[in-house]
Amino acid sequence: MAYPAKYPQLNETELTEHARDLLVRVIRVAFPHPTFPDSPYQRTANIILEESKSSTWLRVTLTQGLLTLDSLSAGDFTALDEDQATAVLRSIEHTDFFGFIRRTTVLNLYDDPEVWQAVGYEGSSFELGGYVHRGFNDLDWVPEPLIEEPADVPFSPLPGLKRPQTGAVRIPAASATASAAGATGDGTPISTNQPGELAASHEGVER
Repeated sequence: MAYPAKYPQLNETELTEHARDLLVRVIRVAFPHPTFPDSPYQRTANIILEESKSSTWLRVTLTQGLLTLDSLSAGDFTALDEDQATAVLRSIEHTDFFGFIRRTTVLNLYDDPEVWQAVGYEGSSFELGGYVHRGFNDLDWVPEPLIEEPADVPFSPLPGLKRPQTGAVRIPAASATASAAGATGDGTPISTNQPGELAASHEGVER
């Protein structure tokens, strides 16, 4: 970074028109969107300049950063091509200067109505009654849903699927007769595996 001791002009915190153009270029390189017009980038740069007026520290940080970019770019950052400009920004991406630009841009560039129009965002719908009656389901980039099964496609359950057990078990007639007597044909007691059976047997209750 450039510092006031080396660059006395940093004591002047009023940014020039070149500084504004340089800031617009920084935002455009850091957030490249070929379909975006210049005006949202210019408005975002104006917001950053206004934000910098809130404290001397921000003004000096912004001034230092912009002068540093020019010093790293043979005198004029705006004259660099995209790859060269990106490389310069990567070299200072961890500085307070670039962090200030990045967070302010994220909050304001994508909140610009002209950017919404460029990306196809219709904006807030709350004050217009919501999206339900304003094209909520007008997805024109997906095929129409299949709402009827074609007659020539046979339907069959997935292999391996079995009907779920409901708990009711059919007992053969001979077993049912023995069950009524409380035992099988050889005298072995039949358990119905009903809830409470074990507890009832311990309490001496005949089932």
